Amino acid sequence: MPISMYRLTVPVFQRGLATLETYLGKVEAFVGEKGVASKDLIAQRLSPDMLPFTGQYQRATDSAKLAIARLTGIDAPKFEDNESTIEELYERVAKTRRYLDGISPDAIEGAEEREVVISPGGNKVTFRGEDYLLQFALPNFYFHIATAHAILRNQGVPVGKLDYLGRLS
Repeated sequence: MPISMYRLTVPVFQRGLATLETYLGKVEAFVGEKGVASKDLIAQRLSPDMLPFTGQYQRATDSAKLAIARLTGIDAPKFEDNESTIEELYERVAKTRRYLDGISPDAIEGAEEREVVISPGGNKVTFRGEDYLLQFALPNFYFHIATAHAILRNQGVPVGKLDYLGRLS
């Protein structure tokens, strides 16, 4: 019996977004405990040629909402990519979650066969929906969550593997 595209998308993205919210709570606690400026912390990056912490949030939320939009044909909300505070990052995650909450299982039914065309770096790539999800969308989503995690670890914020994995049930 095949697994549904809905189960592979909306709940998975929601779980990853919950992880991003957990990280923001850890940032708030760290800032309060250490007296570090939150704007400085969320502007950190692993390498000069990588996006900062805020950029990781922007790309992770974009990955989730655009994957659903591409697989369903339902327009995703557009965000400005101008978040510079913890509160703004919380709101971005919340807006993405609300969009995902509005997606019904029926909306994504049959998406495994839908043609999805993307142009990363200007190179046009065409996927079957299932391949797009498994080979591009989910790996990209998790890359940005893992990178946000690594930035926090690099800055001394106490995040661990269980924070990344989320609530195990």
